Amino acid sequence: MTTDQPRSEAPLSAGRRLRHLFWTSRPLSWINTAYPFGAAWLLAGGDLGPTFWAGCFFFLVPYNLAMYGINDVFDYESDLRNPRKGGVEGDVLDRRVHRTVILAAVVACLPFVVWLAVAGHPAVLPVLALSLFAVVAYSARGLRFKEIPFLDSLTSSTHFSSPAWVALAALGVWPTAAGWFGLGAFFLWGAASQAFGAVQDVGPDREAGIASIATVLGARATVWVALIGYAAAGLLALGTGPVLGWAALGALPYLVSVARFARITDDTSAQAHRGWVSFLWLNYAVGFGVTMLLLVHAGLLPPG
Repeated sequence: MTTDQPRSEAPLSAGRRLRHLFWTSRPLSWINTAYPFGAAWLLAGGDLGPTFWAGCFFFLVPYNLAMYGINDVFDYESDLRNPRKGGVEGDVLDRRVHRTVILAAVVACLPFVVWLAVAGHPAVLPVLALSLFAVVAYSARGLRFKEIPFLDSLTSSTHFSSPAWVALAALGVWPTAAGWFGLGAFFLWGAASQAFGAVQDVGPDREAGIASIATVLGARATVWVALIGYAAAGLLALGTGPVLGWAALGALPYLVSVARFARITDDTSAQAHRGWVSFLWLNYAVGFGVTMLLLVHAGLLPPG
């Protein structure tokens, strides 16, 4: 399959460009970055004012357009060889829309970044800068942290953890001891999830010459890294307090789901896609449970 678009091809219609922008932003995963911002903001005592809503919307749509759009532009060659691309798990971007995606990501993010920087505590500036750097560095040519084993998992986890950091920094609030346990558990969850997600792409990534934690360690070892990460996240979650500590049980579904692939090989690594599909929906189920715990913790729901 050729990867070059003929020069004579007509420009894409506005409708097709919009569809590419929508699917490249991974709408199924929007909540995964907006939720940490909103939860951290409210737990830290923030109000429901304009900055709360601006931050939630920024991490809901523009941030995901930037994070996944940049990834889909620079992973084009690999995505062409990846059978799971072309839907909710990532778009295969027509070359003619690459520049549009990058420009749209910048334009969509800029006003919200300015708002958070101006309306938030000064501490938000370095934290927001770190979050956006991780978004770019993971995929962009010349940095490509996703091709540096272990750093790929840590950077990806920063994508999902940093919205909570931004919320706390914008409020000028330092985490409590329980908060550090919660943030640590969430970071380990993110790193474990990225590692497991890389297993299914061992074949396409090697074919495209892309390194990852899974292509270097191998599929089976990477699954075990993910299992250890989820277990460690569950243990850390126990330190979040008598109510939120029950969130540690949220690690169990991930452990059970990923353990099914403990004996996977590089040759059968594509089978891990079944586990990844489960992961996408587990996030909603576990997220619902954590939300109930947060409501009890806040006194908005009675315990038991």
